[in-house]
Amino acid sequence: MPNPESSADPAQDSREETDAARRRRRAQFLRELAEARELRDRVQPRRAKAARLRHAMRMRTFRW
Repeated sequence: MPNPESSADPAQDSREETDAARRRRRAQFLRELAEARELRDRVQPRRAKAARLRHAMRMRTFRW
């Protein structure tokens, strides 16, 4: 019978690699999302201001 620990090691390594790859992809996605948000705010300043005011109102009325 094969040793379960030896068969788990490659799976653990590949899972860690996929976790690292997932974190890299997520970081890239969040950078692109922030860039798109900044671009939208520059292109539509009135909408961005209204969104900031709505967010501020939500934060003021939020209950802990």
